[in-house]
Amino acid sequence: MTAHRPYIIDDDETQVFRLNREVLVSDEVSRLETERIFQTCWIYVGHASELPQPGDFRTRIVAGRPLIFCRSQAGEVRAFFNTCRHRGAIVCRERAGNARRFNCLYHGWSYGSDGSLAQVPGANGYPASFDKDEFGLISPPRFESYRDFWFMCLDEKAPALLDYLAGATDYIDLVVDQSPSGRMEIIHGTQEYDIAANWKLLVENSVDDYHLPSTHATWLNFMANSGVNVKPLTNEGLVLPAKGGAVDLGNGHFTTDNVNYRGRPVANWIPLYGEDSKQEIGEIRSELTARLGEARASRVADTNRNLVIFPNLVINDGSSVTVRTFSPVGPARMHVTAWALGPAEESESARARRLDSFLTFYGPGGFATPDDVEALEMVQRGLANWRDDPWSEMSRGMGKPQEDQLNSDEHHLRVFWRRWNDLMERAQ
Repeated sequence: MTAHRPYIIDDDETQVFRLNREVLVSDEVSRLETERIFQTCWIYVGHASELPQPGDFRTRIVAGRPLIFCRSQAGEVRAFFNTCRHRGAIVCRERAGNARRFNCLYHGWSYGSDGSLAQVPGANGYPASFDKDEFGLISPPRFESYRDFWFMCLDEKAPALLDYLAGATDYIDLVVDQSPSGRMEIIHGTQEYDIAANWKLLVENSVDDYHLPSTHATWLNFMANSGVNVKPLTNEGLVLPAKGGAVDLGNGHFTTDNVNYRGRPVANWIPLYGEDSKQEIGEIRSELTARLGEARASRVADTNRNLVIFPNLVINDGSSVTVRTFSPVGPARMHVTAWALGPAEESESARARRLDSFLTFYGPGGFATPDDVEALEMVQRGLANWRDDPWSEMSRGMGKPQEDQLNSDEHHLRVFWRRWNDLMERAQ
C-alpha cells in the first residue's frame, strides 16, 4: 500500500466515505488479508446435510487450506487439514464420497474417518520413540456450528462462533424456520465458477440494490412480462421502500431486509410459478402460519434478504435459498461456490420450483449472475487506472437514520469496509 494513503476515508461530520482503490488491486493487501482476516475470522466450511451417512466426506479449499469435511464412523461432523503427517501430501484426492479410511498415495499412510493414524507401512522400521497416536490428521483450532452451518477458525483465541455471528443468527433462524422439522438440506448439485475480480467486490454486489435497474433490466422486464409487480423498483431510490432495510448485525455482518415483491416458491404465489402451483404454495403458507403464528410466518414468507456473514459467506433468502461462498485467488480473481438449500421434507414439486429459481436467477447461466460477473469484471479492468483515479465514492445515504435507509443506499457497504479496515489496521 502507498505509505501515506489510508485504506478508507470515513468522516461522519462531512458525510464522506471513500475507498482507496489500491485495496482491490494490491498483491500486498491480498497477502495481508490472508493473515489478518482469513486466519482470524470464522470461515464457512459446509452444511451438516452434505454428510448424511457415517464415512461421508467432502474436500474443499477453506481460507486457502485444503480441508476434509467429513462425518466419522461414530456420526460426528469433523474437519481435518487435508495433509499427510508424513511428508505433507494431499491425503484425500476425491471431491466427495464415503470412506472408512483416507489413504495417502505417496507412502501409504492411512487415517480413519476420525482423523487417527490407522496404518503405517513398515512401522517396525521406526524407532521406539515413534508414537502413532501423535500423528493423526490435524484439525483446525476451532470448528463449531450453528443450525447445521459449520465454520472453522484458525485463531484458537477467537470468540465462540455464536458470539461471532451476533445478530446474524436471527436471519439464519428465518431460513431454518422454513422447514417444519427445522431440517434444511443442501440440494445435490454445486455451482462453481471464477470471476476475474477482487473478492470484496462480490461482497458489495451481494447487497447493492442500486445496480438493479441498470444491470438487471432484462430480468426486471422478464418479471414484469410474467405478471410480477416490479413497480416499486422504478420509484425514486430505485428500490422498494426499505424501512430498516439495511441492517448492521455486528462483527461486520449485515443484510438487506425487504418486503418481498417477487414471490417465494415456498410461501407466496406469483404468476411466474403457474396456476397449478397455487394450491400447494397456499398449503405451505398455511403450515407456516399454523406452526409459527401469523407474525412469524409473515416474517418468513413476506420478506426476503441477502445476508452477508463476514468475510465471505452470503445466504440469499429470496426466490430460493442460495448459500454462496467465494475465495480470493490473488487480488484480481475469486473462486465462487454456491449451493441451493431447502427444507428436507418438501415435496418433489416444491423442490422443482426451488431449483428453477436457484438456476434461473442466481445460477451462472441465469438472469442475474452473468450480469453481475460482467459488471464486476468491468470494475476490475477499470481499476487499472487506480493511481490516477484513486478513490471510490461510497457516501450514498450517509447520515440517514436507520428507518429512512434504502437498500440502494450504501450503508451495507460501509459496514463491511469498516470491519475490514479495523482488522487490516489492528496489527499495524
